[in-house]
Amino acid sequence: MCIFANCFKLKFMDKTIIAGPCSVESREQLRETTEALAKTGQVSLIRAGVWKPRTRPGSFEGLGEPALRWMQELAAEYSVRYCCEVARPEHVELCQQYGIQTVWLGARTTGNPFMVEEICSALRGSGMSVLAKNPMIPDVHLWLGAIERLQAAGITDLTAVHRGFAMYNNHGYRNAPLWEVPLELRRERPDLPILCDPSHIGGQRALVAPISLAAMQLGYDGLMVEVHPHPEAAQSDSEQQITPDELQQLIDLLSTAHRAARNDDERLAAALAPLRQQIDDIDHEMLGLLAQRMRLSQQIATVKQQMQTTVYQPKRWEQVLQDRQQIAAALGLNTDFTKELLEKIHAESVRVQLG
Repeated sequence: MCIFANCFKLKFMDKTIIAGPCSVESREQLRETTEALAKTGQVSLIRAGVWKPRTRPGSFEGLGEPALRWMQELAAEYSVRYCCEVARPEHVELCQQYGIQTVWLGARTTGNPFMVEEICSALRGSGMSVLAKNPMIPDVHLWLGAIERLQAAGITDLTAVHRGFAMYNNHGYRNAPLWEVPLELRRERPDLPILCDPSHIGGQRALVAPISLAAMQLGYDGLMVEVHPHPEAAQSDSEQQITPDELQQLIDLLSTAHRAARNDDERLAAALAPLRQQIDDIDHEMLGLLAQRMRLSQQIATVKQQMQTTVYQPKRWEQVLQDRQQIAAALGLNTDFTKELLEKIHAESVRVQLG
């Protein structure tokens, strides 16, 4: 179940929108942001950073408890709900004290099982909703581990947030999206809602829209976007924050794309049905042939044992690889893909022969 199912705001195309500033910088800034986001009628939660330890010291690192006090006051005034990041058990306790019922674990925290366990102790019995951002490194099991620890602590309202991964070469992103990692998380946990954080993936406001569109096309359950009334003056993450008006434009863009895709769904399904059936038939045939090939490998293993020879025959394997790649090239197949596929099949054949 989505943790925001009972939120006070509407959701566009059944998607959750969380939006707000990277950091609370002043009461006036928070009020201006809150008022603008409340007017959209489409924001489920307003995100607001309170504790912001930076990668390197010396820059703005958040206002702490005073910001929570403002959030409590403005939540009552505008009938909104806030969420903020927690990185220590005492953060959880302060959030509870000021009526913040939704928190998130940042990438550095999610990747630290010791700290996750400490935060879980503070969350136990709180009834709070929790968002778990992916860890800095692309390890789906580390991400799952944090989620499972939270669930073991009794957290039932839980959502994953994909914010990208820190890589040596991010290919123009602040954090490489590596879409295959959250998709693997979804495969393992189809019950778990996943939001996309396009602000931290892109690192620049021009990339927020295309990343958001990609996430919607991949079936994400919503977005977590950094929004600031005056991004150029923001004290943290100024390059990646968008204005409330730009958020509304983003929602309109995604809604239009969603309607167009929905209108095309039935026609697309009808056009693709015969082609997909052919692919299904070919896949079934390939699997049958692979099973037959592995049975032959077992027979080869028996002969090799009788002849007391080694399982791995490098000259034979080199001949096979060269022959199959030549055939693949003649058939118009990508030779790199073919080589990788053949190597995987050969590795499995060796495993079968070793018993």
